[in-house]
Amino acid sequence: MGGQSAEREVSLNSGNAVYQALLAAGVDAISVDLEAHAFHQLADLEVDRVFNVLHGRGGEDGTIRAVLDFLGIPSTGSGVSAAALTMDKVLTKKVIRCSGIPTPDFIELRNEADCERLLRDLGLPVFVKPVLEGSSIGMTPVHHENELFPAWESARRFGTVFAEQFIDGIEYTAGFIGAEVLPLIKLETPREFYDYEAKYLADDTVYTCPSGLDDDSVAAINEIVLDTIRATGVGGWGRVDLMLDQQQRPWVIEVNTVPGMTDHSLIPMAGRAAGLEMPELVVKILEATLAGDDNDG
Repeated sequence: MGGQSAEREVSLNSGNAVYQALLAAGVDAISVDLEAHAFHQLADLEVDRVFNVLHGRGGEDGTIRAVLDFLGIPSTGSGVSAAALTMDKVLTKKVIRCSGIPTPDFIELRNEADCERLLRDLGLPVFVKPVLEGSSIGMTPVHHENELFPAWESARRFGTVFAEQFIDGIEYTAGFIGAEVLPLIKLETPREFYDYEAKYLADDTVYTCPSGLDDDSVAAINEIVLDTIRATGVGGWGRVDLMLDQQQRPWVIEVNTVPGMTDHSLIPMAGRAAGLEMPELVVKILEATLAGDDNDG
């Protein structure tokens, strides 16, 4: 847990929650806050397996998984190539679109000319996002032309940037463990969108789990989630985020291979709805490493 990414604090909170749950489940566990020289820390570990709760770059992009694979230490979550793919939001959208999975239109914003092309070809409103960050870090909704350049400037502090077509609707998220899709969660916030504050700090975000959708709608969304899992090659556990538009059409937004596990997080909430309290949930995620059935990409 921890690490050096922009999501360090969230990872520490997730890691502490997972650590306490593992202890409560009777697992002989230690917690490790990875520092800059992570290879040496990992090489010195005397452990049978690793529960990876490193969010963002370095932990969610396949880097740590590659080191652990090299050291022969099994770990939770997706394999190297699937983790690297889904960390890149644009590449993920290209892959799932090629598989016929609905995802909002987008344009990569490499320079000011791309911003002008966006206004001409895609139009507003859009969300401007860093390609390689999670937790809504650096993400800005843009409704007016004069907001676009500042949003691009803000996002590019975190690296490459893209703009995604705004979907007018309600956000849902589907956690999964292996091939099992957990109960769908409906997310509602008085803020303009489900941002960092709404995710981790606010008490006015409304979560509905199960989602309240009818069985046919849930089944259709779950099938899209499973299609997304197959298309991207992710495995072990994770979360697929979607929007349901005004015509009740689902759109896949992104895939998270190391979702949050804090007291505000969605996987623990969905786990409880499926009858899994936190200790049972973390053990179920960890069990995949025993069977060796995490995808290796």
